[in-house]
Amino acid sequence: MFNLMKTAILMAAITALFVVIGSVIGGQQGMVIALIFALAMNFFSYWFSDKMVLKMYNAQEVDERSAPQFYRMVRELADRAQLPMPRVYLIEEDAPNAFATGRNPEHAAVAATTGILRVLSERELRGVMAHELAHVKHRDILISTISATMAGAISALANFAVFFSGRDSEGRPANPLVGLLVAILAPIAASLIQMAISRAREFEADRGGAEISGDPQALAAALDKIHRYAQGIPLETTERHPETAQMMIMNPLSGGGLRGLFSTHPSTEERIARLMAMVRR
Repeated sequence: MFNLMKTAILMAAITALFVVIGSVIGGQQGMVIALIFALAMNFFSYWFSDKMVLKMYNAQEVDERSAPQFYRMVRELADRAQLPMPRVYLIEEDAPNAFATGRNPEHAAVAATTGILRVLSERELRGVMAHELAHVKHRDILISTISATMAGAISALANFAVFFSGRDSEGRPANPLVGLLVAILAPIAASLIQMAISRAREFEADRGGAEISGDPQALAAALDKIHRYAQGIPLETTERHPETAQMMIMNPLSGGGLRGLFSTHPSTEERIARLMAMVRR
């Protein structure tokens, strides 16, 4: 119920952003068009955004014949979590990372880069995939996929405001500075919405993943290793589509300064500390 409420709040907040941008672009008529567009995007995001994200990363579905060890690991963890078997994908990228997507546990998918399979031990990889299955079990995957799709659409729409902010709500010529402000502030607002929901979700997935795998120390070791490798190996698809960074187990775009301030993930050090506290209990 709580996750359904979070999804509703997310969709309402991002719909409101669409309406504001529409008002800047085309006044009252623009508001109506933006509202219709936002409702259509919400519908599209619910049903198709997982396919869109997987295609964006050129993820290739695998099975027990094409990736036997990895596929069996996911199946065993899904059984432990009492979840339906998700579809399993591999992404041909050197950067170590993984994510889950889909609208519910019955229509879920988990994806990992080939880099993470090379970097992590089998025990550490189990911890990572258990974390992703915890997202599935908590029904976080709909929230993350919708927010990624909608944030990308807002950024694109906000850019139009710079060039087409010609009318106010009554159809009179508008100040072009308003369009420029919207183009700057709207993507930041979308990021803040993502951040507010995402950080708490990652802590819960860490805890849930540790319980599924029965090995919180393995996930802690995996997070430390991914964090160190991610500093020097960019996840190229995420750099082209930064709105999808919050779906990953480790934000590949995180860093110091303002970027760290707006990170959708909590600090790796705090995540590891919480997992190690579970070990000591």
